[in-house]
Amino acid sequence: MTEPATNIPRGSWVLVTGANGFVASHVAQQFLHRGYKVRGTIRDLEKSSWLIQDVFKSYADTGDFELVVVPDLAVAGAFDAVIKGVSIIVHAASIVNFSPDPNEVIPQTVSGATSILDAALKEPSVKAFVYTGSIAAAVLYDPEKSVHVERDTWNEAAVQFAWAPPPYDSSRSMHVYQASKTEAEKAVLKFLAEKNPNFSINSVDPSTIMGEALNKKHLETPYSYLKVLYDGNVGFLADIPSIIHIDVKDVALLHVAAALDPEVNGARLQAWGDNCNWNDVLAIVRRLYPQRKFMDDLPVHPPLAVTTDFSQPLALLKKWGHQDGWKSLEETVADNMKNILEWYP
Repeated sequence: MTEPATNIPRGSWVLVTGANGFVASHVAQQFLHRGYKVRGTIRDLEKSSWLIQDVFKSYADTGDFELVVVPDLAVAGAFDAVIKGVSIIVHAASIVNFSPDPNEVIPQTVSGATSILDAALKEPSVKAFVYTGSIAAAVLYDPEKSVHVERDTWNEAAVQFAWAPPPYDSSRSMHVYQASKTEAEKAVLKFLAEKNPNFSINSVDPSTIMGEALNKKHLETPYSYLKVLYDGNVGFLADIPSIIHIDVKDVALLHVAAALDPEVNGARLQAWGDNCNWNDVLAIVRRLYPQRKFMDDLPVHPPLAVTTDFSQPLALLKKWGHQDGWKSLEETVADNMKNILEWYP
């Protein structure tokens, strides 16, 4: 099937920061499948060796995939060397230590985004920059508040909560994270407006991400939602009873489209699929695996009352993935459960 036109030819280098991450590894995979070369940054080579020894081994063996260590993304000049010769930058890495102290998270996250953009300005090969944002940069979780998200909609409430005077107790961790995503994405678009670079800048803002894990490590975090349900550990899920699901493959495809499409620049691509709750997910896994026992349903809460215009992201899914609409919740759950049952039978 013919690929859409792009000014970034196959064989070009793509830099993916935080390549061991759930979204970033799928972004790398999709670029590799399309004939691009990928240079991934990671903080610890030993902990991320599975990328070159397993998931992308065939590409690593041919020199089409490589890893480089960037231990601290917030350090000035951290990306100056690794950016050499790349045509596309996907900045997926972020600080996710969930510290409740905004001083330990927000400035560093913003610096990580702006420092790599500054490096890109000095590298003439760069043609596209894509930032991995979040729905959290636009809206605060509030099931009772209706919000329509537009390009200039920002989660200012999270920023205010995050920078409130101490003490910085653990209850503030999520607001600090949300504020860091808000401030970093604002800085990225401010850079575009002020610097007018010779490369495109776009962001992809996913909601609650689920789907196929490329490595067991992706199921070993508190945010592997389906694995948490599979284990029967409600934990923090009780605090987010209503979600908007999105498949990780859709998120990755939008990164690819945002980078390769010459007609897209300055876009905030909201990536939200089905409005649902954990009981909807449990109903699917019970239907798929009737012989297994899963946890009981959770209390029902109203769906999130947030909306946006999906015409651009859905058009990009169609153009670059020949796909009509988002992947369904059932398809996502089925993909994810195959991994879980393979590694945790």
